[in-house]
Amino acid sequence: MLNQQQALGAFGALSQETRLHIVRMLVVAGPEGMAAGLIAERAGVSASNISFHLKELEHSGLVFQQRESRSIIYRANIEVLGDLVRFLMEDCCAGHPEICAPAIEVAACCAPAAAKA
Repeated sequence: MLNQQQALGAFGALSQETRLHIVRMLVVAGPEGMAAGLIAERAGVSASNISFHLKELEHSGLVFQQRESRSIIYRANIEVLGDLVRFLMEDCCAGHPEICAPAIEVAACCAPAAAKA
């Protein structure tokens, strides 16, 4: 579970348009992740610029990298992203669960099939 300082770091990293776009791309890419060059191409930024943004995202814990052959593959850290959502929602509802229902429904779309049943 994230503490307030970690959440602030993650939100700070996400508060920049290119970095938010990168995280969303990596979430869509799933466990396969994406090579840094492809991320730069799809984000429409230079290699040095993408390196800066990826470093910020990695520092915040939102993404991680893994070397595969001559490429560096970046993946969204789904656990940290989930912790960030939980951090936002942990005091939700104040005894009124209907308030949080829309957020729970959105999160449920990503649950494994066995968990949905």
